[in-house]
Amino acid sequence: MTSVLYPGSFDPIHNGHLEIIEEASSLFDRVVVAAMRNPQKGEPMFDLEERKEMLAESCAHLDNVEITQFSTLVVDLAKEVGADFIVKGLRAVSDFESELQMAQMNKGISGVYTLFIPSASDHSFLASKLIREIARFGGDVSAMVPPAVAKRLEEKYPS
Repeated sequence: MTSVLYPGSFDPIHNGHLEIIEEASSLFDRVVVAAMRNPQKGEPMFDLEERKEMLAESCAHLDNVEITQFSTLVVDLAKEVGADFIVKGLRAVSDFESELQMAQMNKGISGVYTLFIPSASDHSFLASKLIREIARFGGDVSAMVPPAVAKRLEEKYPS
């Protein structure tokens, strides 16, 4: 049984993230999706528990996906959950540079390989940072996020 770990901030999860989760779910026996607090990304819109709930609601249709949260090194979590690989999504060439460096560092300190899954072009422009900004200013992001996320964003920022 092949297990993979898909770590990320998921603040909030958007359709590009969901696409990567669904692809990983079709390729691997078990997918562990893990929300983390990334201090490099500033103050989060949703706390970890809320992000975990939105991930669970958004992935409920996928039987082989598990949701967790963490505040350790990704490679430590990979070992803890028994992941054979780490999975990361790529939207554009610009993502590759930073993701490759992280993949090489993770491989160097743990031996765990990172596999990249490219997003479809209709999701390549999606970024949680942009979705947060649009939502804060009352913009409609419902086509960019799963229904569970759209509902929470509407509750947080009613139009």
